[in-house]
Amino acid sequence: MPDSLLIKTDSNIAEIEINRPDYANAIDEELWFAIGNCFSELDESKSVRVCIISGVGSNFTSGIDLKYLQHLSQEIDNYDCDGRKREFLRSKILKLQAAFSQIESCRKPVIAAIHGGCIGAGVDLISACDIRYSTKKSVFQIKEIDLGITADVGTLQRLPHLIPQGIVRELAFTGRKFSGNEAQSLGLVNNCYEDKKTMMTEVRKIAEQIASKSPLAMRGVKEMLLYSRDHSVASG
Repeated sequence: MPDSLLIKTDSNIAEIEINRPDYANAIDEELWFAIGNCFSELDESKSVRVCIISGVGSNFTSGIDLKYLQHLSQEIDNYDCDGRKREFLRSKILKLQAAFSQIESCRKPVIAAIHGGCIGAGVDLISACDIRYSTKKSVFQIKEIDLGITADVGTLQRLPHLIPQGIVRELAFTGRKFSGNEAQSLGLVNNCYEDKKTMMTEVRKIAEQIASKSPLAMRGVKEMLLYSRDHSVASG
């Protein structure tokens, strides 16, 4: 794994940290796909029963690295055919989606511990997690509308299953920022804490409880919850 993603495992708990604090933990291409590969490997790990993802420094993540976004734009402009441009863009989006979908498809529960900024792609990321906690002063934003792009890497697909449709539309259409307290009131995060240290202490306690349960039963619970999200009781 690159230095921009730290992983440590202890007592059946894997802690993953986004580690680009000098860039507000912005996610570049290497980090984006490292996150996907990380959760693919953790899915296969026999020693890991639950995962916690957080950020080093002052932020969870400021979203996609704008240099990477600019690079993608330049790659698209290399094609002189509109059809080829659309094909290239679609291929890139599918790959970006697949990386974060590894979080959702990981058979171990994944907890997001959020502090500071959780912007743009950060919302894509946490939407793929099973449980979310934050500090009260965390700042969330579906930033993509301000960049003239669509939040289609996971936010618009998953967020309507987590918070009310009308709120999703307001946040996606306006790009307004909202706090950890509001995120809790909406049901996006389960609880808010005064600071990161307190949050991490409590999140680790919750992770320990999860890790103490039957891993086979836990996998079944997660699989059924994901399946039931998109299916009726009878079809399950």
